[in-house]
Amino acid sequence: MLLCDIGNTSYHFLNHKHDYKENVKTFKPQTIQEKIYYICVNTEVQKALDSLDNWIDLSKFIDKAKYYETMGIDRIFACEAINNGVIVDAGSAITVDLVEDSNFKGGFIYPGIEAMQETYKSISPALDYSFNYKLDLTQLPKNSRDAISYGYLKTLYGEVRSYNKQIFLTGGNAELLLHIFPEAKLHLHLIFDGMKKVLKEIILSPN
Repeated sequence: MLLCDIGNTSYHFLNHKHDYKENVKTFKPQTIQEKIYYICVNTEVQKALDSLDNWIDLSKFIDKAKYYETMGIDRIFACEAINNGVIVDAGSAITVDLVEDSNFKGGFIYPGIEAMQETYKSISPALDYSFNYKLDLTQLPKNSRDAISYGYLKTLYGEVRSYNKQIFLTGGNAELLLHIFPEAKLHLHLIFDGMKKVLKEIILSPN
């Protein structure tokens, strides 16, 4: 079974347990002849895939009434993967979504790590630091690097923990956040698990 999560910069494929990426600008989807189940947030790529019969858009099988109209399909499929918990997807933005009894309860969008570091840098070159993920969030900092780290991470830390749910970390920067959420489950293929779950439901209930 070949799955594909298509973003703005890459096609992310999962073939059984092997995953790999192709560049959106150079990859030709018509070169693949086998059946592919995909989701896509890239409108230009979506137009190209609409004419390819072997590329099957799994987003068409989602009850989107459970979510809000402008919610990204990648977030939706991550939510479909779990029954209970808080999903922290650390990519170019950090999204946090709460799921209870398989129902989406809401979520929020937080600036991504690189974006926030650039924001501090744009305020002053003196704030051009990488974040310290190992700082003690129970103590107020006494140096600049820890001060900006605390300002960014403490808010996220407090909000995510306030739900008292299992935390699932996914996305490209997920491993960095393990330092502040050591009890979390690192689940880099969470979106693919959501795709598998929806696909299984389609096969079991094709009508």
